Order: sequence, then structure tokens, then C-alpha cells
Amino acid sequence: MFKRLLIANRGEIARRIIRTARALGLETVAVFSEPDAQALHVREADQAFALGGERSADSYLRVERLLEAARATGADALHPGYGFLSENADFAQAVLDAGLHWIGPPPEAIRALGSKAGAKALALAHGVPCLPGYAGEEQSPERFAAEAERIGYPVMVKAVAGGGGRGMRLVQAPAPLAAALDSAHSEALAGFGDGRLLIERALLRPRHVELQVFADRHGHVVHLGERDCSVQRRHQKIIEEAPSPAVGPGLRQRMGECAVALARAAGYVGAGTVEFLLDGDDFYLMEMNTRLQVEHPVTEALTGLDLVEWQLRVARGEPLPLSQEQIRFEGHAIEVRLCAEDEHFRPHTGRVLGFAQPPGVVHFENPDAQSGLRFDHALEIGTEVSPHYDAMLGKLIAYAPTRDQAIARLRQGLAATVLLGLPSNRAFLSACLDHPVFRAGQALIPFLAEHGDALRTQLSAHEAEHLGGAWPVLLWGRQGLATALGCPLERPLRLRHRERVHDWLVRETGAGRALARQGEAAAQSIELQAQPGGGWLLNLDGRRLGVQALAVGPWRWHVQLAGVDLWLDDASFEPAGRGPADAQALELRAPFNGRVIRIAAEVGQVLAAGDALVVIESMKLEHNLAAAGPARVAELLVSPGQQVSPGQCLLRLAPLNDPVLEAQP
Repeated sequence: MFKRLLIANRGEIARRIIRTARALGLETVAVFSEPDAQALHVREADQAFALGGERSADSYLRVERLLEAARATGADALHPGYGFLSENADFAQAVLDAGLHWIGPPPEAIRALGSKAGAKALALAHGVPCLPGYAGEEQSPERFAAEAERIGYPVMVKAVAGGGGRGMRLVQAPAPLAAALDSAHSEALAGFGDGRLLIERALLRPRHVELQVFADRHGHVVHLGERDCSVQRRHQKIIEEAPSPAVGPGLRQRMGECAVALARAAGYVGAGTVEFLLDGDDFYLMEMNTRLQVEHPVTEALTGLDLVEWQLRVARGEPLPLSQEQIRFEGHAIEVRLCAEDEHFRPHTGRVLGFAQPPGVVHFENPDAQSGLRFDHALEIGTEVSPHYDAMLGKLIAYAPTRDQAIARLRQGLAATVLLGLPSNRAFLSACLDHPVFRAGQALIPFLAEHGDALRTQLSAHEAEHLGGAWPVLLWGRQGLATALGCPLERPLRLRHRERVHDWLVRETGAGRALARQGEAAAQSIELQAQPGGGWLLNLDGRRLGVQALAVGPWRWHVQLAGVDLWLDDASFEPAGRGPADAQALELRAPFNGRVIRIAAEVGQVLAAGDALVVIESMKLEHNLAAAGPARVAELLVSPGQQVSPGQCLLRLAPLNDPVLEAQP
């Protein structure tokens, strides 16, 4: 029995664990890095301990510091959450050696299953189907090339340790294999401290379907159904649902039996997830995650169970609360991961300036709400999104009797979520949910690769459609609504949206009212009313719209309305005709915060479109910045290891016929 639980994690998962631990009568201890000193999970726990440092390596990954936190606070149990050290067998052993209860599987099971190579070997020995591949100790490029020829292209390069899409590369021909191995090794070493790789035959159009398993110390093992996680970017899930549209009772039983067999063979205890690639009715083991999953709320919604409670009870030595026959699945649940990234999946950092969750949503503060929406997050106004951690801001989950109802409920929840101050994938997620391929239950792993550009075009068109309802905020948003009579003369208002400048002529009529027109078109009547809870109510020629907006710079605004995000610049005081300068086109600038990992170009090098220039690591992922067109490298302005910020110039280019460069030896 244990009484005080240290949570070796941060953010929404720490808050999630605190909620269940408190319901079971346990005291809780939070730990925090320097950027997280004022975070919600720190304030909500009974005690908190400062780990120091900014980066994960200096805080949440420091084993001795975490054990010191347990000793200093009197904690007698430790829950690792997910990510960080949750699948580190040495950490689990260190926790046990310190006399603490470990809320997770035994270290031996983590070692057996935490390695993709080890898991595949164990699976094959117990009849679990696996794709052909190579996971040997020899890690030379020559050996991988020979094995890839034996397996047959396309192949997938994977990190032996870890997960989350890091260290994964699809290789469809021999030529790019060496570069893929080098990049995957670097990313795996940085993310997991283990650069070993494996390769296996790649399926180009499968589904990603995973089974939640649970085991106790008394020999009982069950599965809690499947989750379909096929909608991914950069091999990372952004939409998960249960049940899978492609899995019927027979297939579920076969996959469940394999998942249970693998867990039983490893001597597993606690929560785990067995991940498969599903190709028609055939399935193949990908890996087993020896921890609680990010997407566990989907299973909780479908089964009515609290998986963290099960973890804690199993760690106390209790048997599983239910047998396989007693577990019931009802309705449909879908989760989306709300991330600080733009529609091109580039991560962004910054401060949350405005935030509100959908009305009636189930959350840590009101677990009994009945809206059918759940929102797990650690957000509030003022939250700093750091480059040192994952880009995920929270998870919005919808539950309903049918899949169509769950989709509708989730899209309504996304539209009602206010998140101002930095880019997010809020609108992109809603567009994915509404895509006919997803609605038909036909989304496979290549879904975003095949439909991403069309979704981005659709988002841009939606923004243009709602521009007329967004720009009036710029009239009065900063200084408040005018109460006196307005000026009878028209004044120009110019704003930039996605690098295109739009012009209006505006005549204010007082008290938040105006007439506005573009060119020779008829004038529109505008009325803007401030709302008590924040935001505005816009009356545009009789059409009423709720608008949320905040200034994020001297002339820049972030506006949300009708589920759309718009970033607008007030260009009224800029010279007419301003556009991207030629000099800007010949500069490579950082699109986000990050650390320079590699410089792939040299001064004087002749470039073609697509040639690699700089590799930046941000939020635990590597991002390759490439040349947009033919040019020559004129000047390098950064070096490996340097931290860079958005908009910082990384290198300068010159046209191929530049006379200065031509004259250089």
C-alpha cells in the first residue's frame, strides 16, 4: 500500500493522474523544470519539487534528481505518465531499488518489449505476425543496404528504442537509404539516448490499429478493445478513435488474442498498448508501448473505466476489476490532439493570450459534466509554450452513440475552443474530421500525405470567406468602441492576410457602428458589441457572428470566428504596394524556435530546388529546411548547436549569376 504519489511528468498527463490519485485518497507530488515553475500541475498537487533546468535532459530525464524529489517529499510511489522516462527499464529498476512503488510494468517486461527488436523476437516466438525485417547488432550502412535488398523496397527505418514517430523514415529506393539512416540515428540518439536502428518491409497503405491491454500480478491479462490511429503527421498520431471503422468482432478477437499472448509472454503487469499495422484482414506487430498512451481517454469513454485507477490498483497488488467477458464497449469516441503548430505541421512557441474551453466540457475541475466532450489540457491565459517539450497543448475527446454524432460533437467543440496568441492545428483538425474520406471511415496512414494539400487549400479558402467578419475588430479592438459620433469622412483601412493586402474605405457612425466598402461595391453596415465574457458580437449587414480576437503585436491580430483562425496585419500605415522584397526571397529564415543540428550547405555551393540547407531540432523533432529554387550560398549566419528564434536569418543566398560570387576564387 502507498499513500503519497510522485508524478514524474508535466502538463495535462500530470493533471490527469492527480485527479484520479486524489479520488483514491492519495497525496500527490509534482515535479517541475524552470519553465514549468508556475504550471497548473504544480499548483494543483499537494506538494511540488523543483528539478531545475530548462531542457528535458536537465529536468524530467534526471533519474537521481527525481529520486531525490521522492526522498525530500516523502513519496512512496512514482507514476511516470507517458514519454520522458516512462519506458526506461533502468529508471523503473532505480525506483524499485529506492524502495518506492513503480506504477508500471516490471523492468524485465520493459526491456523485453521496449525494444522494437526484442518485442518482434518475442512476438514471433508466440505466434504474433510480424513483417520481415532486420534488427541485428551490426549497424553499418552496408549491412542495412544488404538487408534492405533482401527484404525488398520500400522499407521503414525505425529507432529500436522509444516511439512517438522519432527516428522513423520511409525509404522507397536504395539511393536515399544512407541519408535516412543517418537522420534517423541522429534523431533517435537525441530523443532516447539510443541510436540503434532496425528496418522492416514497409506497407504503403495500411491502418494503424492498437489494442489496449492490462495485466495484474495474479496472472490475469485482458484487452480493452482497439483504437484506430491512422491519421498521422510525421509518424505521430493526431486523431484517434474507437472502435476502428475497419475492425469487426472476429478481427477484434484475433488481434486481442495476439495482444494478450504477447503481454502474457513478457510477464507483463499494468497498462500497455500493442500496436499493429492492419492491411485488409491481415495485421502485423509494430511495437508494444509499455506505458499509458496519450489516447487512453478514447478507451475510457468507450468502456466507462478509469485506466489510471486500474494502474494504481494493480500496483497495489489488487486483481483486475473485470474479466474479459465483463468488459463492454458502447458508442463511439474520437480524440484530437491540439498542437502548437501551423497547417504545415511546423511547431510554434509563444504565450497563450486568450483561452476558453467549450461550454459544459468534462475536465479536471468538473468531471461530472454531461456534454459528451472531454478536454484534457494544462492551458490557461499566460501559459508559455516552450521549444523544450512536445508541441501538444491538450486533447479534446468526443463521445456519442454513433460515429457521425461523435464527429459532429467534436467539430462543434473545436469551433467553441478559444486559443489565441500562437498558431494551432484547431481548424486543420476540424477540416480533417469533415473530409469525406475520414467521414467514410476510410482514412489510412497516408491520409494526410494524400489529402493534406487539399485540406490546406480548403482552410485558406475558408479564411478568405470569413475575412469580412474578421477585419472589423481592427477598427475598435485596441482602443475600445467609439461612444461619440464618428467622423463623416471615409478613411482607408488596409490589412494583410496571407501576404495579400485588402483595402476598405470606412466611415464610422459612432457607438461601434460603421459603413465600409471595397472599391465600387455597395457599403456594408457594421456593428460591433463587446461581450461580457470576452470577445465581440458582430452584426454584418444583419448577419450576427461571434468573434474572438487579440492583438499579438503592434500591428498584428489573431482572430477566431466560425471555427476559423486568421492572422491579420494592419497595413494602413505602410506604403502601398509593399510585398516580399527580393532580399527576403534570398534569405533563409527560421520558421520557429529551435536548435541548429546541422548545416548541410557551404558558402559558394550551387543549389537546386529541394537541396537541404539547415536542420533544426524543435520540440524533439528534426526539421529539414531546403532551398526553394536555384541559387548559390552567399553567407552562413549560424552554426551547429546554436539556438534560433522565429524570423532569424540563418543564411543568405545569391542568384547563380551574382557577379560578386562569380569573382570569388
